Amino acid sequence: MATYAEIQEYVEEMYACTVKTCWIAHVRELTGLPVKRSHKRMPGSPRKHPCPEWARPMIEEAMRDFGMLPNRTQARTAPVLSRGRA
Repeated sequence: MATYAEIQEYVEEMYACTVKTCWIAHVRELTGLPVKRSHKRMPGSPRKHPCPEWARPMIEEAMRDFGMLPNRTQARTAPVLSRGRA
């Protein structure tokens, strides 16, 4: 798994845009990847800085490139399980 710094560097190089680590954590949470809770965050409190919609695709692309998420083509071409009919 890539570190937050590696994801930030990837987005910086590809898009000349800086993303916050809290945005990366939010995207990880939205995609079902494990996230450690910040010691500063109170239980049950909402995120102070959720990832903006314009930054999410860039972060997800970085995660795909690092192998943290399946590629879009892999997700679409996943084998379909039959329902018992041959």
